[in-house]
Amino acid sequence: MVSSLARPSSPFLPASVQLISSSLEILDSHELINNSIPWFLMEASSFLRYQVRGFGSFRIWLCLLLLLVLQNCSLVLSDSPYLVGMGSYDITGPAADVNMMGYANTEQIASGIHFRLKSRAFIVAGPNGRRVVFVNLDACMASQLVNIKVLERLKARYGDLYNENNVAISGIHTHAGPGGYLQYVVYIVTSLGFVRQSFDVIVDGIEKSIVEAHNNLHPGKIYVNKGDLLDAGVNRSPSAYLNNPAEERSKYKYNVDKEMTLVKFVDDGSGPVGSFNWFATHGTSMSRTNSLISGDNKGAAARFMEDWAEKNGLPKQTGVASSDDLGFLHMTSVLPRRVSTIIPEPDEITDDLMQLASSYEASGGRRLAGSNITRRIRSSQENNPKFVSAFCQSNCGDVSPNVLGTFCIDTHLPCDFNHSTCNGKNELCYGRGPGYPNEFESTRIIGNRQFLKAVDLFNSASEEIQGKIDYRHTYLDFSQLKVSVSTSTGGPQVVKTCPAAMGFAFAAGTTDGPGAFDFKQGDDKGNPFWRLVRNLLKTPGKEQVECQAPKPILLDTGEMKEPYDWAPAILPIQIIRIGQLVILCVPGEFTTMAGRRLRDAVKNVLISGSNGEFGTNIHVVLAGLTNTYSQYVTTFEEYQIQRYEGASTLYGPHTLSAYIQEFQKLATAMVENKEVPTNIQPPDMLEKQIGLLPGVMYDSTPPGVHFGDVSSDVAANSNFRKGTTVNATFYSACPRNDLLTEGTFALVEKLNGNDWIPVYDDDDWSLQFKWSRPSKFSPRSFATLEWTIPDDAASGVYRLRHSGASKPLIGSIKHFTGTSRAFAVR
Repeated sequence: MVSSLARPSSPFLPASVQLISSSLEILDSHELINNSIPWFLMEASSFLRYQVRGFGSFRIWLCLLLLLVLQNCSLVLSDSPYLVGMGSYDITGPAADVNMMGYANTEQIASGIHFRLKSRAFIVAGPNGRRVVFVNLDACMASQLVNIKVLERLKARYGDLYNENNVAISGIHTHAGPGGYLQYVVYIVTSLGFVRQSFDVIVDGIEKSIVEAHNNLHPGKIYVNKGDLLDAGVNRSPSAYLNNPAEERSKYKYNVDKEMTLVKFVDDGSGPVGSFNWFATHGTSMSRTNSLISGDNKGAAARFMEDWAEKNGLPKQTGVASSDDLGFLHMTSVLPRRVSTIIPEPDEITDDLMQLASSYEASGGRRLAGSNITRRIRSSQENNPKFVSAFCQSNCGDVSPNVLGTFCIDTHLPCDFNHSTCNGKNELCYGRGPGYPNEFESTRIIGNRQFLKAVDLFNSASEEIQGKIDYRHTYLDFSQLKVSVSTSTGGPQVVKTCPAAMGFAFAAGTTDGPGAFDFKQGDDKGNPFWRLVRNLLKTPGKEQVECQAPKPILLDTGEMKEPYDWAPAILPIQIIRIGQLVILCVPGEFTTMAGRRLRDAVKNVLISGSNGEFGTNIHVVLAGLTNTYSQYVTTFEEYQIQRYEGASTLYGPHTLSAYIQEFQKLATAMVENKEVPTNIQPPDMLEKQIGLLPGVMYDSTPPGVHFGDVSSDVAANSNFRKGTTVNATFYSACPRNDLLTEGTFALVEKLNGNDWIPVYDDDDWSLQFKWSRPSKFSPRSFATLEWTIPDDAASGVYRLRHSGASKPLIGSIKHFTGTSRAFAVR
């Protein structure tokens, strides 16, 4: 919004000018300048001519008004071809009781935070007046319902400036985030239906990240770079990949894509402000038994790169932080996120320092007037530029981060190649990450490998993106899409996609997270018992069976409508263009070869039909799990093998051909500068959603104990070396009472003079917040804070602080905090 332009209200102004000034208040200032600078210059040059004709008063006021806008906005005429803006916001969600999305494991229930989840957004506006938004979520996937509600909010705020055509929302595919935010039944069964709290925090976070990016729009440049990262992904279904034509496979050195493509955003005033990259590897470094909310390897890589940028002064900012021993955080507006490097480090732990640490006992739990104590550590920086780094997902369908291979957990021998079983049992076959058997270490290593490659590409990026902003979007009914394919003799043939269905091998899971019972990958027949179970829900008809063949149907989800739709039918496809960068936004997980075919098909259309507008330097990336979710997309040949990915390709064997055909239409429309009409819309089923997860009844503590009191404290007179772990347990309450969005349940504080400085929080890799109950329905709960002391932590005196919110049986939610006794760090 135009904040620096006051509405002219003088009675001496003509009514027409006052009307124009009123309209200006609802326009974005950058959009106003883009559209009005040429007009303003033209009006100024002909000023005298109009004055002579008798319209001088109106033109004078109009020119002065536009001049005022130009002077009061941060934008000036610039050589930079684009406006760029970055934004991010917390979307962590409920850290207790909610089933995690991804593995479909009913026992994987959130109970704490590894590190926080974010929505990260960039906006690019071009000289042609068009702009695009790309949002990357630390979530398993995008949600159609989330998209619908975000777009409604953007329309209410900005009118038609941001809409379904130029906004893309993508997920990184972490399997360690709260579920229940999608609208189709099959994706929310394990979360006991729809979880409104999960849904709301994601919608809110996306909106706020876009608003922040919008408000940060300034002239800037964009650079693109790409390079290979060899050790962050392996093919988890190599037998299916080998069914692709040998001639096609011979074009590629690897059976997964190793290339990372990175874009670097540089603000003319602040310098580098962010980067987004696309690289294919699954978010399954964290296992199916993990219960801590985590962004997995891509979320970790983003955290590492944003910390790296901050330590290197990107963007330009400085600051100091402090807090007193009463627990109220007082922070300046320029506080850097990590402050350990600015606190003086003593040469050694002296007896005096040990004595000082021992003088600070646990504070005891204290009630707070509100939750500001847990919010200020980040909210104090809202007006400062911050570096935003996103590690986006691509064609990861058959790509695993568990790069050491697959092994049987009983014999430690390699799993069966074709079926990924151990003595016929799929549940014994697991992939091993590079930190095996420590999943946190595997997550760190794969995240660090992506981070290091991204830094390399960021630092060496020299190819400037130039050219117009453009986009195309449409909705398609994938349950009955006619597709023209080639026959074995080379002639054309029209086939159809099918209503959604999942095969038997879907229930077998993958080597990243195997299923149960007697299902196995590579099953193209099924078995009578599970067919009987299937038929209790829905018996697929003959036409559906033939359409999906050779997939044996386990769940005929596309034809299951009670209590509402089990699977999507109407899907979005979208192309975003920023100069020579083209982003293909797909609503699913494409396998390696499927993604290659789609990219090549679109690239050929753009190059051959663009009259030289697109050259050989075009960069086409595939953004997976974008705008909604429809599971997997394999090649026709991979589909025949019916491993997990083929069994999860919902719309039948011609799904990929349908995508290629329709994306070619979008690309052709882009080249020919034609619009693409959309005649259908996806359903909005928010009012139909059923949620069976019970709310928090109340929280309690033992008699005489306060929320925030220490249950198990740090040992008295303790000192710890770097690399070791210190922990304390507090009497706590359910984290669902207040998500503490943009805040923290856990803090590490360091003594600096008479002040306690917040140094690490629950968004730091080194600090974990673990929540537990003595029993499932107990109103009592505990919070354990575990801090693994980083090697670069300053020596000195520290303590742990827990904050939260409790719900009484009668009355409103109350916030609380408490600290451990102090300890020394060598």
